[in-house]
Amino acid sequence: MAKFYPQLDDNLKAFIARQHIFFVATAPDDGRINLSPKGLDGLRVLDDRRVAYLDLTGSGNETAAHLLADGRMTLMFCAFEGSHLILRLYGRGRAIRPGDSEWATLAAQFPTLPGTRQIILLDIESLQTSCGAGVPLYTYTGEREALLRWVEKKGEQGVRDYQFEKNRISIDGLPTGL
Repeated sequence: MAKFYPQLDDNLKAFIARQHIFFVATAPDDGRINLSPKGLDGLRVLDDRRVAYLDLTGSGNETAAHLLADGRMTLMFCAFEGSHLILRLYGRGRAIRPGDSEWATLAAQFPTLPGTRQIILLDIESLQTSCGAGVPLYTYTGEREALLRWVEKKGEQGVRDYQFEKNRISIDGLPTGL
């Protein structure tokens, strides 16, 4: 049965720390719902009511566009190993970019990865656990390196050019803030 919490406790923080993948969902008032998997050791619990993840350059920038348009965001974690559990964090998100006042403090929490585009910060309004008994078991075998190799091959200017061309406007025509 689902259980709601006002903030993260030590057990939930430990659960998050064990996960190799999480999912991010956002939506504007009108347009597509975006649901994206994330990994690469890119998430940090900042305190009981805030988490952040490192957002790397990708094919789109839907999350940033949706956060500018609406701000609502959900993160979901599923136990694919060990005891079953699903954890959802509900709240308001925003993108922090190089040059923003919070960038240096937040960026220090993460590994330096090529192609870093922004840090997405979630202010948690509520969170929920549910059983997850129907989620299959999977074994983690490692991170994919394809994205990092792609970024390294493009080089800094190539990544900036790609972001300018592909990451400034969402697939629904919304600005991303880049």
